[in-house]
Amino acid sequence: MTVQSTPAHWSIFHGWLVVAGAFAVTLVGFGSAYTFSAFLTPLQLEFGASRGSVSLVFSLAGFLYFGLGIVSGPLADRFGSRVLAVTGMLLTGLGLVAAGFARSLVEVYLAYGLGVGIGVGCAYVPAIGAVQRWFVRRRGFASGLAVSGIGLGTLAMPPLATLLIEMLGWRSAYIVLGLLAAAVGAGLALLIENDPRGRGLGPDGDPPLAAGSNRPDGASIAEAVRSRNFIALYVACLICAFGVFVPFVHLVPYAGDHGVAPAAAVLLLGVIGIGSTAGRFLLGGLADRMGRTSALLLMFVGMAAALAIWVVSTHAWQLVVFAVVYGVFYGGWVAVLPAVVMDYFGGRNVSGIIGILYTSVAFGTLVGPSAAGFAYDFNHSYTLPILISAAANIIAALIVVTTLTRREKRSDGIVFAATGKN
Repeated sequence: MTVQSTPAHWSIFHGWLVVAGAFAVTLVGFGSAYTFSAFLTPLQLEFGASRGSVSLVFSLAGFLYFGLGIVSGPLADRFGSRVLAVTGMLLTGLGLVAAGFARSLVEVYLAYGLGVGIGVGCAYVPAIGAVQRWFVRRRGFASGLAVSGIGLGTLAMPPLATLLIEMLGWRSAYIVLGLLAAAVGAGLALLIENDPRGRGLGPDGDPPLAAGSNRPDGASIAEAVRSRNFIALYVACLICAFGVFVPFVHLVPYAGDHGVAPAAAVLLLGVIGIGSTAGRFLLGGLADRMGRTSALLLMFVGMAAALAIWVVSTHAWQLVVFAVVYGVFYGGWVAVLPAVVMDYFGGRNVSGIIGILYTSVAFGTLVGPSAAGFAYDFNHSYTLPILISAAANIIAALIVVTTLTRREKRSDGIVFAATGKN
């Protein structure tokens, strides 16, 4: 008698490949955007501009890449995330290349502000929204892993930009970064898929919950945006966002003002990236166990505490401590927020709902970094904008703890908000 053995077939759940594609989008997109601090001084010198007017370049890009989620999210829900993500990465690369050819600060606004802003805006929400549909039990971890690309991009891209500026000049540096963004970002964005049901799977690789159903459950956009939970999230994120991105623009010049050498100052952004990556991994997974709404509260309080460290920091080692702590809680905030949206409102329109929510971050980003720059131009100090940024996070935390509820019902009586622990 012969015994036939069947070799074991090892396969990876395709959701992790979707996570990899989203990771590439966040690494390339936000990594390219966060190189801006390395270009701030060269742009000031090139165009004879104030720190506030140059900072407005980043604020414009940030407004667009968060604000455009209101368009790209619903488009991804309807037509699929992959095409939006690929298009966005190509536009990001084009914007960076165009910035290298700019002959005035206005042209930098148009090239970098619009190109990178629209590009990341097309790609980010669709990519992150797709990840939410592929997981339930490990949604916080998967979301954290996907957006950890932002942390690694913040770690790697600003020092790379500084090196390229020293070797080639700021114009050629932008061109090289643009070509890199288009090739790597668009290529890996092809891994993104909208929904596990397209492969006959349920979230986490489980069998589909409802055979024959071709769309996930959840609230409509109208139901979501009218709910108390959404309004609370929106207001909290709007207030928080006034200060969230101030360090990404002003930490390097702040360090230079306090005697830190330029090469060492730009490494502080990399330290934020290290902390951010750790926060996305550790706090994203912790949120799955402690409850993602509670974790969101922790992130706001943590960012406020970190900013309190910054306001009294005058030495390089103190700035390193700030960068690590701030990075951890900033990274956790970015990781947990999309998962909280999925918990409360389900997967049917998750990209569209995330996109609308992120308009709050867009408005805060438009105002915060540029206002901090103009405040510096006025009194040559960052103390006031840093304190305001810390206070904004405390207010956001108070909104979360006093306003968010655990469950809500649709107009037909069906509960659509999860507990925050699945």
